[in-house]
Amino acid sequence: MTTLPWLSLLQLSGGLLLLIIGAELLVRAAVRLAASLGVRPLLVGLTVVAFGSSAPQLAVSVQAAVAENVDIAVGSVIGGNIFNTLVTLGLSALIMPLRVSRQLIRLDIPLMILASLLVFGLAFNEQLGRFDGLLMLSAFALYLGLLLRQSRHHSHTVQPLAVARQPAPWLSSLAWMGLGLALLGIAGHLLLDAAVDVATELGLSERIIGLTVVAVGTSLPQLATSLIAAVCGQRDIAVGNVIGGNLFNLLGVLGFTALIAPAPLSVSPNALAFDLPVMLGVALLCWPVFYSGYRITRAEGLLFLGLYLAYGLHVVWFTTGMPMAEKLERLMLFFILPALCAFLLFSTRRAWRRQHS
Repeated sequence: MTTLPWLSLLQLSGGLLLLIIGAELLVRAAVRLAASLGVRPLLVGLTVVAFGSSAPQLAVSVQAAVAENVDIAVGSVIGGNIFNTLVTLGLSALIMPLRVSRQLIRLDIPLMILASLLVFGLAFNEQLGRFDGLLMLSAFALYLGLLLRQSRHHSHTVQPLAVARQPAPWLSSLAWMGLGLALLGIAGHLLLDAAVDVATELGLSERIIGLTVVAVGTSLPQLATSLIAAVCGQRDIAVGNVIGGNLFNLLGVLGFTALIAPAPLSVSPNALAFDLPVMLGVALLCWPVFYSGYRITRAEGLLFLGLYLAYGLHVVWFTTGMPMAEKLERLMLFFILPALCAFLLFSTRRAWRRQHS
């Protein structure tokens, strides 16, 4: 039986701890800064909070690409988006049913679906080059422009979280943000090295490590932020944090990583055949769930968690070579997801008729 080196486990634990601490400092300082500027809670969640809590993903993906561990760089983004949508929203909805803004339905969710389609299409040749990265960053800049336009139409003073009720001076907030970013950079380096060591010791592929350990680890700050926001009753931030973070991961993180990588980022055939379709399916799932009642109920939260459990089981079974993995993959892709989409489309149609009758 293979035993993991204690040094790698200590490095992995330390990296995850620094990620959480660094992200916490960054988010708190960023929210104080945004609150002093007077921004809507939803826009705070979509931008400052989402980008701050997704900063660990950027740190890890960039360092993975520079170190030529491209499967970790790509897999962590795909796995992180799946985790953010299914687990973060699922657990937050269990705490308190989440209200969904009409802006999310009309703008942000469709853009998240389009971003998922864009990445899927660009990766179809099994690599993401500098031109692809530039295209994704251009799309991200366009999204930021749309959010800036929204903020100008709806600017007013907000108090999104308890930590933001007494805005700190902007210089102090910037200093704390800088400290948080520095901790995230150190954590990204520690986590990447430890993940590669763990993969080597267990005989796992970097794709699996990226989809699981790194993806979940870099998503923990986002999970904590949404859970805190749900507990505090700031449901716009809880939802906006996930949607904005997913867009940031797809267009900003993956785009910047592809742009600066010394070589094009390779996308494994397994990711094209299963992980990317699941990520796209999860993004498509959000629109009918959010539209039917403009909320995410506890039952829908349980549904999200159940879907992630099925996805996690597939990854584990695939890694261990169990024959059930292939059967579960076909079941998910050709029965569960289509049946679920058909049911949700029916629910969406019924909700639309109810709202327009």
